[in-house]
Amino acid sequence: MSCLLMRESPMIIALNKEKTVYDGFITVLEKDFRIRISLPHDHQMKQRLQHSANLMAFILELRTVLEVALKSQPGCQSFSPPQYYSQLITEMEILGWDKLLFIDAEFRTLKLKAEDSAGRQHAIAVKLKSKYPTEAPEFSADLPVPLVIMWTSQSTLANVHSQFLLNVEALSEFWSVLDEIDEQTWVLEPEKPTKADSMRRIAIGNNVSIKVQIDPRHPKMLPECCLLGAEHVVTPLRNKLNANMHLWNPDCSVLQNMKDVLEIEFPSPTTHEKSSFSVECGICYSYRLESAIPDQVCNDPRCGQPFHQVCLYEWLRGLPTSRQSFNIVFGECPYCIGVQNFQAA
Repeated sequence: MSCLLMRESPMIIALNKEKTVYDGFITVLEKDFRIRISLPHDHQMKQRLQHSANLMAFILELRTVLEVALKSQPGCQSFSPPQYYSQLITEMEILGWDKLLFIDAEFRTLKLKAEDSAGRQHAIAVKLKSKYPTEAPEFSADLPVPLVIMWTSQSTLANVHSQFLLNVEALSEFWSVLDEIDEQTWVLEPEKPTKADSMRRIAIGNNVSIKVQIDPRHPKMLPECCLLGAEHVVTPLRNKLNANMHLWNPDCSVLQNMKDVLEIEFPSPTTHEKSSFSVECGICYSYRLESAIPDQVCNDPRCGQPFHQVCLYEWLRGLPTSRQSFNIVFGECPYCIGVQNFQAA
């Protein structure tokens, strides 16, 4: 508890080895307040802590109360706590202040945290309306499916929190599938996946990869797959995928199924460096262009140079020898000597 308190409130320190006396400052609205907390000898503090999950939760509650008091002082810009302020404080006491990640200065937007059975951390944003709780709040969270929260005028933040936990627990298997992929393969895209991302582009070899789209509702089923790379490399893999699809076993992991169906071993962080698959574009000479990485490859086995799709498209459009059919451009490889046809949508 002492380590957590000092990390979250670095100006508060323990004064004794038993860590029962704390002294320091908390900052609220750019004002510093000196506080001293004695545990468990301070009767009022002991009584107050009975309503808080831990000392850190109590500090969060104290900051919130001080913020309201400061804003209500004469001379402050016209501010009065919302009508639901007392109810909000009561609901947070019931839910537990340790569940609060953030609350804005107007007490209208807050974020609550939740931990699922696998230990993953999640957050739900709650935007309160002026007629709360009669008027339903707005909810948002980092999920791959729509967030479902039922609300009535009798609902509370504790109800929201419990419903949110049901939402994330229903997706536990989905995240477990992606966790295994993230841990045991080299994921090229997205660079920093969020909990809402259901796509992974996985490296298979030099300039060849597979893009898989995991179904959040049925994560163990055969995902939508798209092989990326030069045709002479991708074609045999595509043939294996089509021929072995019937071997997919929902009782096995998605990663193991993909190995069996494609008849390959995926490069992993234990066997390969990621730099082996981070080859820059042959036109702009960078690997990542905004959020995109090279996904077009020269089909000549002697070349195999990758390109960003947008770079290749603009390059081919500018060549007098290129030809276009609808939104497909055909032309010469901008990197190797031989003549190659490219398609860049």
